[in-house]
Amino acid sequence: MLRILDARTGEPIDAARARRGLVRVHAHLPGFGATGLRVLLFADVLVRALEIGGSPVWATLTPTADPADPADAARLRASAADLGIRPFEDHHDAGPGPAATQTIDVLVPEATATGGVRFEVAPVDSDGSPGTDINAGAAPADPTVLRLALLARRDLPLHLDAGALSEAEGTLRRWRAAVAGWATRPSKPVPDDVRARLRAAWEDDLDVPGVLDVLRWVETSDLAEGARFETYAYADRLLGLELTREIGASL
Repeated sequence: MLRILDARTGEPIDAARARRGLVRVHAHLPGFGATGLRVLLFADVLVRALEIGGSPVWATLTPTADPADPADAARLRASAADLGIRPFEDHHDAGPGPAATQTIDVLVPEATATGGVRFEVAPVDSDGSPGTDINAGAAPADPTVLRLALLARRDLPLHLDAGALSEAEGTLRRWRAAVAGWATRPSKPVPDDVRARLRAAWEDDLDVPGVLDVLRWVETSDLAEGARFETYAYADRLLGLELTREIGASL
C-alpha cells in the first residue's frame, strides 16, 4: 500500500483512501520552467505508483500563475511529452469530473491549495548550462536524461547543472547496455526479496532514490542475468526511463 507524507499534517497517510477508489492527482504548476516540469514529473510517477497498486487515477493540472506568453504552456507540455509524462487534463477544461475518494495536490512547498493531501516537490535552479535551461527550450538530446536528473530527492532543492546531466546520462547508458545484454539470457522472475525491496521503497513516500539504489545493487549482484533483466523492466514501470530500449539495437 502506497503511503505518502501529507505536508499539511506531517503524518503519513494511505495515498488511496479506499481500495480501488478513484484518486485525483492534481499538479499545481509554479510557472512553466524546470520547477513546473519537476512538479509534473513527480505527479506522473505518483500516478504510475497508484496504478501499479490497482488504483484508478484522474490526473489534472492547474498553473499557479498565468504565463506572460501562452506559448510557454505549449513548451511545457511538449517538454513533458518528451520526458514520457502522460497528458494531464487542464483543470479549467475538466469540469466537475468524476467523484474521487482522495485528492492529492502535487506542488512546491510555498504554493497554496485547499482540501487535498499536500505532496510537496522542492524547486529546481539551473546554472544555464547547455540542456538545463528549460525556459529557453533547451534539453539533452535524450530527454530521459533530464527525467532521471529531475528524479533526485524531491524534498531537497535540485541544482540542475551539466554535472547532474552528465551523471544521469552515464547511468542510463550503462544500464541500457546491461539490460540489452541480460535480455539475451534465459528469463528468470524478479526475486521475491528484490521485488519487496523495490515496493518498500516506492510505497514509502514515493522514495525514488531508494528504488534507484536497489537497481544499483542489482546491477553488480550475483543474481541471474535473466532476473536482473526482469527486475529493471519491472522497476521501469514506475521510473519511465526506457531502460529496455536498446534491446536488439545492435542486431
